[in-house]
Amino acid sequence: MDQHYNYKVVKQFTIATVVWGVIGMLVGVIIAAQLAWPALNLDIPWLTYGRLRPLHTNAVIFAFGICGLFATSYYVVQRTCQVRLFSDKLAAFTFWGWQAVILSAVITLPMGFTRGKEYAELEWPIAILIALVWVSYAVVFFGTLIKRKVKHIYVANWFFGAYIIAVTILHVVQGMSMPASLFKSYSFYSGVQDAMIQWWYGHNAVGFILTAGYLGMVYYFIPKQAERPVYSYRLSIVHFWALIFTYMWAGPHHLHYTALPDWTQSVGMVFSLVLLAPSWGGMINGMMTLSGAWHKLRTDPILKFMIVSLSFYGIATFEGPMMSIKTINSLSHYTDWTVAHVHGGALGWVGFITMGSIYYIIPRLAGQQKMHSTKLIDLHFWVATIGVVLYIAAMWIAGVMQGLMWRAVNPDGTLTFTFAESVKATYPYYVVRVAGGALYLTGMCVMAYNTWMTLRNTKTAVAPIPAVNPAHA
Repeated sequence: MDQHYNYKVVKQFTIATVVWGVIGMLVGVIIAAQLAWPALNLDIPWLTYGRLRPLHTNAVIFAFGICGLFATSYYVVQRTCQVRLFSDKLAAFTFWGWQAVILSAVITLPMGFTRGKEYAELEWPIAILIALVWVSYAVVFFGTLIKRKVKHIYVANWFFGAYIIAVTILHVVQGMSMPASLFKSYSFYSGVQDAMIQWWYGHNAVGFILTAGYLGMVYYFIPKQAERPVYSYRLSIVHFWALIFTYMWAGPHHLHYTALPDWTQSVGMVFSLVLLAPSWGGMINGMMTLSGAWHKLRTDPILKFMIVSLSFYGIATFEGPMMSIKTINSLSHYTDWTVAHVHGGALGWVGFITMGSIYYIIPRLAGQQKMHSTKLIDLHFWVATIGVVLYIAAMWIAGVMQGLMWRAVNPDGTLTFTFAESVKATYPYYVVRVAGGALYLTGMCVMAYNTWMTLRNTKTAVAPIPAVNPAHA
């Protein structure tokens, strides 16, 4: 057996993360611009908002986000277990198989082939390929854990492992469908049961892909970059079990004031409120890891990405439980406040921790001490931060305004405003959103250039596996 880590697949997924990040965010800016200026779809069916929007969510979550999770989990599990990946061939299959999934989405979604379900639009043949790749991923990851040289399983691997297992269950249960043709299928479930299964899946995609997976990054890369141990290892274990148990029950808060039984809605609300405790416990644990090292934020832009990502995690995990309260939800639901919440989490939390972790990995893959340009990382950080703030502030204001306008009534009980008037009032905020998204995309392009300059003229770094060492690598 080769006595070196498998960095080839880590490098492939790292490059894919950056490339798909640029593409996914570009599509996002295009559809944001279409909401402000609808004629930008040029009356071409493949470029309409309804077809590009699912392409954007799939590209950002499943292409950019999950490629980043593949890259970091493969890197972390090898380093902390001090063994090479369980199977190089299976690892290679996960890379090429996942790129095939993404390319299939790029082709089929603009053509209008969709199951019509949030985060689960891809039709049944692609869903089967996803399952095959995911099972292979689980074999590689857990196989590596089983053959580890170190008795201890580092906490980052707990989060990565939980995300892999949960996504397997979610994908299989939600994806149960009856094919009618090659590109058309119907759900096994009907009516309110279908809606419940969808949002059990949809919210746990947030809980286990967009939260648990990235907390794996937090618990490895922040201590490494700060050169400090995790503030409280005991808190990290409490954080893990509390989060894993609670998240599974929060999905019904997406279905307040619908045909879903009222008690089910209330269960979703209660568990959403309980989620605040483990979420903030994890955020505080990450923040406090910098105890004695706060001065590094002045000169280390990678650490800035990581710590600011935790700030956005704190904002999003306070906002989510608050929006699950029925009285607040009656104002916020179906408005752009939800869009602000989602993008605060996606751009601020998921985007920033992924970028910080990828910036940590790239020089090590290239056999170098640091990225090509630290100043460009700093530029990326500030451009992206301003972009996120513009985006979510505009959508917060637009969302609250929409909710208030829609529920305003005259003394005789008629609506004060027509829907068209609320759309007109929202227009300036949509323009600000385009500007914020464009800044965030600009930062991603800066990252792509910096990545290319760092990796060019280098071969995949070869890192020897150390002798058994109780400390994680």
